[in-house]
Order: sequence, then structure tokens, then C-alpha cells
Amino acid sequence: MTLFAEILIAFFLVVSGIFGLVGSFGLIKLGETMQRLHAPTKATTVGVGGVLIASMLYFLLIEGNLSFHELLITLFLFLTAPITANFVAKTYVARHLKRHDLPETGRAHGWSIYDDPPGRSEDE
Repeated sequence: MTLFAEILIAFFLVVSGIFGLVGSFGLIKLGETMQRLHAPTKATTVGVGGVLIASMLYFLLIEGNLSFHELLITLFLFLTAPITANFVAKTYVARHLKRHDLPETGRAHGWSIYDDPPGRSEDE
């Protein structure tokens, strides 16, 4: 049982290391902000999640007690990374696109993040 547990833990560590390396390389090599979002939110999140799963398996299979800390960290990471990426993407879109770049909505109201605040002109 110990050999199987060690192989399983090593597998998760190697896979998470590969994901972390690919995510870090993507973060360095990709130039545009919207392209850079995929590296940390996808690959690096899975990499850190794999390390935490390996840690949970170590404490469960080798030490004999269940550790909830790693489970809570994994859940927090998997819940917050997509939300953070969504906020970064919305901020990028709001700062870099102009109103005339968007298609018409066909409704009385336009795109909510592009509606001018009171006192602001389109020339700014």
C-alpha cells in the first residue's frame, strides 16, 4: 500500500509541476493581457491544485489522518481564480475598447460598462 501511495503522490506532484511550468512559461511568453489571462488561471491553478491534492493524499495515505486545510485551499483557489480572471478581462475591455468598436445592442440601453458617466464626453 505504501508503494502505491508514493507513486500516486509522485504522479500528482509531477503533473502539477508540468502544469506550473507551462503556466509560468505562458505568462512570460504571451504578450497581450487577454492572452496572459489563460496561463495563470488555467495551467497554474491546476498545478497548485495538484500539489495540494498530493499533500492531502500524503496526509491521508501515509500519515493516516485527513487534512481539511488543503481541501479548503484548493476550493478557494478553484473558486477565486476564474472570478479574478473575469474582473481582469472586464477591466481590460473597459479600458481598451471604444464605444464605436461594439455592435449595437438593439435595445434602448447600450453596453453597461460603456455608458458614459455623468459629465464625461466621448472625446476623453
